[in-house]
Amino acid sequence: MNTSMRQKNIFNEKSGPESFGVFIRGARASLNLTQVEMAKKMGISKSTLCDIEMGRQLVSVALAVKIAKRCGLSELIAVQATIQDQLCKADLKFKVKMMA
Repeated sequence: MNTSMRQKNIFNEKSGPESFGVFIRGARASLNLTQVEMAKKMGISKSTLCDIEMGRQLVSVALAVKIAKRCGLSELIAVQATIQDQLCKADLKFKVKMMA
């Protein structure tokens, strides 16, 4: 793992992922799944997963929770990342921090 990846991981651990796509890509990597395998687990197409990971497609909070449940991931982080995506898209400079 290179320095920038380590720094990004440290940042994500402390403040949450930068986006839902980063969250899903990281989860997929930690589960050692291909995009095809992860998409099947999520119940979506590979191309949709690719668009989500690349930030070309945003997901709703409800879909983020559904995906997190299906994949055994943190619902809290999924919701936080999804709301952060929506704030960024609206060009609002807020930072989301969720607590259960």
